Amino acid sequence: YCLFVFSRLIFGTLYPAYYSYKAVKSKDIKEYVKWMMYWIIFALFTTAETFTDIFLCWFPFYYELKIAFVAWLLSPYTKGSSLLYRKFVHPTLSSKEKEIDDCLIQAKDRSYDALVHFGKRGLNVAATAAVMAASKGQGALSERLRSFSMQDLSTIRGDSSSTVPPSVTVRTSSKQSQPKTSRSASEGTGSSGKC
Repeated sequence: YCLFVFSRLIFGTLYPAYYSYKAVKSKDIKEYVKWMMYWIIFALFTTAETFTDIFLCWFPFYYELKIAFVAWLLSPYTKGSSLLYRKFVHPTLSSKEKEIDDCLIQAKDRSYDALVHFGKRGLNVAATAAVMAASKGQGALSERLRSFSMQDLSTIRGDSSSTVPPSVTVRTSSKQSQPKTSRSASEGTGSSGKC
């Protein structure tokens, strides 16, 4: 299998790609047409082998036959790609060209409509998620502020009935709450000075 993949990469893709480049560069119409026929046949072969690999990979010498087929397509003596294109592909595509074009136009229109529809739905989902995250974040923030307020109230009151002294509460709380506790205490003394 690895030999097939390597040989297909070299002989089925890179070699024809280089000679296609040379045909385009030299502007030789004969060579250009020859390589275009090859690429059409190779695309059909690649599509077909996607399905045949599932059912025929157990067949003896299956991969060797595929290598031989690619060599036959490329060979300047057999002109396999030109033969297949002229005998089968061109007549079939010519007779079905209008139907294929109509199907492609319909598929393009449907895919555009589907893209717009899913784009709108995606934006709605993203907006809803953003609003939900903001509301949950606001709820968490208000809970946090409420907990700070309760601690500040107990510190301001100087509640002696609490089981944990305020100094222990300040040590165990986070660094962010220390300034609030000291500020609350200073507010308490400031407010008692005003009275």
